[in-house]
Amino acid sequence: MKKDVYIFKSGELRRKDNSLVFEGEEKRTYIPVEAVERLHVFGKVSMNTDFLEIVSKHKIIINFYNYHGFYIGSFAPRETKISGYLTIKQAEKYLDPDERRYLATSFVEGAIFNMKRNIRKKESNSQFLQEVEDLEGQIYRVQTIPNLMGIEGQIRNIYYTALSYLIKNEEFDFEKRTKRPPLDPVNALISFGNSMIYTTALAEIYKTNLNPTISYLHEPSEKRYSLILDVTEIFKPLIVDSLILKLINGKILTLKDFDIEDNFTYLNENGKKKFITYYEEKLNSTIKHRKLNRKVSYRGLIRLEYYKLIKHIIDDQTYKPLKPWW
Repeated sequence: MKKDVYIFKSGELRRKDNSLVFEGEEKRTYIPVEAVERLHVFGKVSMNTDFLEIVSKHKIIINFYNYHGFYIGSFAPRETKISGYLTIKQAEKYLDPDERRYLATSFVEGAIFNMKRNIRKKESNSQFLQEVEDLEGQIYRVQTIPNLMGIEGQIRNIYYTALSYLIKNEEFDFEKRTKRPPLDPVNALISFGNSMIYTTALAEIYKTNLNPTISYLHEPSEKRYSLILDVTEIFKPLIVDSLILKLINGKILTLKDFDIEDNFTYLNENGKKKFITYYEEKLNSTIKHRKLNRKVSYRGLIRLEYYKLIKHIIDDQTYKPLKPWW
């Protein structure tokens, strides 16, 4: 079974016959190429065209992260599954104001459902739940995408306030969401987790015929795969935020797992390893899908979301965002 491989040290990645080798300061590690699904590079790593040729041949995506652990870009094999027909249909949905608004609203609807699911974990959070629901009704009445995103932003601010009341570990203090830079450990976890869910969703979209640059909630951009940003709105509260609460409240992570430099808080290597261990465990855990009547992993749910979107785009079945029933 193929798996994700994480490189935290600095060194060189190279090809050795038909396998991969990581040469670090401390040791040499052989990586069977047939066993790799994705490579995640957190250290300063060099590689050459021979190495890129073999990973491309085996359709391995390489995700790169900066010193603080935040995603900066990917090397992906030449696209082989992009469908011209589907790309045209995606563009048609984007250019149709009603269709674009419907899909954008659906992504927000799914995100709100999962945010409310987390808020309900504490009974005394009923006030925040009511505030969210008061705003939620407005998402179906707005006429523009910026207004929709404005309402979603207000709801997310309420949600993050509610999230602070779900933290039971006195070591961790969380007042508000700060991104550039994250000012405290909880914000560092949210930013790191959002980077990880983005790369996970990136890998899954490459298994479909979708064009990742044509999106509906986020404006299409030359600099990023904006359709992934649309879909991950649904999964950030479901996967990332619930995992953060588990790691903090279960005291799996401590303040020793973070470093602070010039008001920039980030996970250190030990903290990243802990997070990724539990993140992979979460992605690989399964639920019984009530429609497919079989077990599906959380990673598989992301891919299923793309397939549902494809059915909508080709006018086969109306898209409905994932709303957990378990």
